[in-house]
Amino acid sequence: MSDDNQMMTFGGHLEVLRRMLFRILIVAAILAVMIFCFKDWTFSMLLAPSESDFCLYRWIESFFALVGYDFRFTNFEVDLIATDLSSQFMTHISTSLYLGLLSASPYILFELFRFISPALYDNERRYSIPFLLTIYALFVIGVLMSYYILFPISFRFLGTYSVAAKVHSTITLDSYVSTFVTLTLVMGVIFQLPVVAFLLAKLGIIESAMLAKYRRHALLIIMIVAAIITPPDLMTLVLVTIPLYVLYEISIVVARRVEKR
Repeated sequence: MSDDNQMMTFGGHLEVLRRMLFRILIVAAILAVMIFCFKDWTFSMLLAPSESDFCLYRWIESFFALVGYDFRFTNFEVDLIATDLSSQFMTHISTSLYLGLLSASPYILFELFRFISPALYDNERRYSIPFLLTIYALFVIGVLMSYYILFPISFRFLGTYSVAAKVHSTITLDSYVSTFVTLTLVMGVIFQLPVVAFLLAKLGIIESAMLAKYRRHALLIIMIVAAIITPPDLMTLVLVTIPLYVLYEISIVVARRVEKR
């Protein structure tokens, strides 16, 4: 811990924090404006999971072909509509802001590290970098899983579900984007389970033996959580449950390594 940091007043810390937040907002705003200008590319990427030829379905069909089965998904078409005069424009703005913040997340982590690093000892500073990188990597993995697996299957099931043949689904653009953002953030947060296990093990709140003992209970809870955040079909439930349970097993390993230190 440096002498300069010890001598800095509370007002000085607030000024440093204000400048940091200002830089983050500037960077996020610039990226949001760039994303806003590339409207066609942005919404082509955002709406891709709603298409019947999305890459996930081709991957699954290729997998079944490798194991000797001729499996093909049926084509589907779900119309997206805008019900208000300004809804498309406002959705364009809000989507650009969401993606701008997401794109700026590496810079945000960098600024946060710069803000807290003067208060850290040398050994803490050395371990904080891989710790922050792990948090970000797990968040990105959760986002990618939501985009490539969870959201396409959820949209396919819920968008094509019908209680009667004469009832057709037309999804609003606002509903599509809000569901996409919510699932993405939820998966990004859920994938922080090993980090949470590391912190709790450091504080002595949990032990690896306790986590291993309650494996079956954890699996049941994971399946319940997966059933809540996914549509009610077996395939999606399995696709979400498996990686979440793998994260739980990784958490056991993480807690065991913390105990050995």
